[in-house]
Amino acid sequence: MATRHDTAAPPVKEGGAAPGRPPADAAEEAARKKRARLSRRWQRDMRWSPYAFVSPFFLLFLAFGLFPLLYTGWASLHQVELTAPTDMSWVGLRNYTRIFDDDFFWNAAKNTLTIGVISTVPQLLMAMGIAHILNYKLRGSTFYRVVMLAPYATSIAAASLVFVLLFGRDYGMINWVLNTIGIDNVDWQNDKWPSQIAVSTIIIWRWTGYNALIYLAAMQAIPQDLYESAALDGASRWRQFLHVTLPSLRPTILFTVVVSTIGASQVFGEPLLFDANKGASGGSQHQFQTLGLYLYEQGWVNQHLGRASAIAWTMFLILIVIGVVNYVISRRLRASS
Repeated sequence: MATRHDTAAPPVKEGGAAPGRPPADAAEEAARKKRARLSRRWQRDMRWSPYAFVSPFFLLFLAFGLFPLLYTGWASLHQVELTAPTDMSWVGLRNYTRIFDDDFFWNAAKNTLTIGVISTVPQLLMAMGIAHILNYKLRGSTFYRVVMLAPYATSIAAASLVFVLLFGRDYGMINWVLNTIGIDNVDWQNDKWPSQIAVSTIIIWRWTGYNALIYLAAMQAIPQDLYESAALDGASRWRQFLHVTLPSLRPTILFTVVVSTIGASQVFGEPLLFDANKGASGGSQHQFQTLGLYLYEQGWVNQHLGRASAIAWTMFLILIVIGVVNYVISRRLRASS
């Protein structure tokens, strides 16, 4: 007679793992490996994600900034026409020597300088005065600040066309006002100095409020203790402005001067739209043709891309010189303060 042997399952100890399940140390090992993978992923994310965030800027800069700069530098050493931009013949520095021997280039450079001075100096002086007024507590100061910024947000084309109507020779409002005080009509678009003053007026109108807000922000950062000490010493508001405000604004004034100078060297839209002939000649006698207009005329009207590239690089080198001068002056100001 066969004897039946019952096989009982082994008892499970309290706190132990059931049959068919991984032991506790295996589960902990898997959790540890998972945490290590997450940690490595987090470290890679922290290391590389900032580069991914800023990469669109560098890609756009390479496509629309660096590549055109290098291409124009290479094209400036060749004879190349707009109708066949891939057909280049090496000419070396001949494009540079030709533009320096061109009287129209020097005329455009002189016009750029005079328009820059006529527009920049009154612009910054008016911006300083407006900022000084807005720095005091006024009713509706926020409204005035928005009004100051409105010309900057206005389209250059719209503003220039309005000023063309204002400076009209026969029916312009400016000549109408001058006639009321006994001054004959001024041909603002064909005479040299009146046309440059008119173009400068457009620039002044558009950028004065922008610079005023920059000055205002810098003025509000000046500690009030300096004004209180000056007032206790008996200084008037004018003397406070001379001895407290202006010395504190020296870095800001230098910044606005440099930025305005760079902007003046690149003036293009205002003289282009102010021209009665709607061309790039800057008037019938090139009386207000700037370097920007001269570049446009050579490249897109006369279709000489090589010469236009040489003009562009010449303007670029001028801006580098302005930047170096700004650096030297700013270092001296920091050393003297």
